[in-house]
Amino acid sequence: QPHLVESGGGLVQPGGSLRLSCAASGFTSGFYAIGWFRQAPGKEREGVSCISLTTGNTNYADSVKGRFTISEDNAKNTVFLQMNMLKPEDKAMYYCAAGYCSDEQWVPLGGAWGPGTQVSVSS
Repeated sequence: QPHLVESGGGLVQPGGSLRLSCAASGFTSGFYAIGWFRQAPGKEREGVSCISLTTGNTNYADSVKGRFTISEDNAKNTVFLQMNMLKPEDKAMYYCAAGYCSDEQWVPLGGAWGPGTQVSVSS
């Protein structure tokens, strides 16, 4: 069965950086894209970024453009999210998922989700 697990979360001051990792294992041959969602308590879940594993296309939420960068390591079957210039509003649980990714949309598919990693931004 496919398995995703996130790591790299933590507490950082505003303006700081974190690098999240999403490691995929198990049956992943059907994965076309991997990306990130986040959700804060009382807030709606929002798509953050994704990368297509077939085309390399990426997309980013407007709120993180210019600050976050998504990348992949094919050999390690891992997707990374480099988060720079973090803001308090970036505080959330970050989840990775498999799905469909294009320049226009990021859609989780198939029910493959990691358990999440917490990102906190505070002085």
